[in-house]
Amino acid sequence: MTLAPQRPAVVLVSGGLDSTTVLAVARDLGFRCYALSFDYGQRHRFELEAARKVAAAHQVARHIIVPLDLRAFGGSALTDEIDVPKDRDESQMAASIPITYVPARNTIFLSVALGWAEVLGASDLFIGVNAVDYSGYPDCRPEFVAAFEQLANLATKSGVEHTARWRVHTPLIALTKSEIIQLGRRHGVDYSLTHSCYDPAPDGRSCGHCDSCRLRLKGFADAGLSDPVPYLPSA
Repeated sequence: MTLAPQRPAVVLVSGGLDSTTVLAVARDLGFRCYALSFDYGQRHRFELEAARKVAAAHQVARHIIVPLDLRAFGGSALTDEIDVPKDRDESQMAASIPITYVPARNTIFLSVALGWAEVLGASDLFIGVNAVDYSGYPDCRPEFVAAFEQLANLATKSGVEHTARWRVHTPLIALTKSEIIQLGRRHGVDYSLTHSCYDPAPDGRSCGHCDSCRLRLKGFADAGLSDPVPYLPSA
């Protein structure tokens, strides 16, 4: 069901495949989308340029990139001098929480999104978490989303005064990667604008071997499609 037009929502947009799909879904539901990205010291900063392109393509009301350098803490292959795992199969990815997990990242990002949404008079947040084709990240589970939603309703002026009911929308949470891609195509997503690789080449080409690349490539293959982004020849 299409919601009333021009209802504001903050959408977390990394520039990756999943968040881009979520942005398209939110737009087509009739929300006025405000895109929020983070420059958090990630080694795959090419995703920020992708986020800019994605936000422009979807004609968001505003796109903010917040500098929040999580390299100060480290503890992740994405923000520290730790090798990104390569060429792992799905059973290896699912065996334990991977070193590419950034401590409390989605909690931090949703908290900032919550603050901006309060200023905008919004009570809807969108995030591209997925509990199916991900590597066991604890902040991608339905239990986490439900807990954060409860927090939002306890920690905000509008929640306490009961003038709004906060909702964290996770339209991809139970979909496989191929289902996400098919959903995005139905919503007109141009996946050539996106970037998913955790360890890209200096020119931005995807490595084809990190967990994110392997899941992405498998998703396109399962959907009977070719991934439109450039990969290194060995991929």
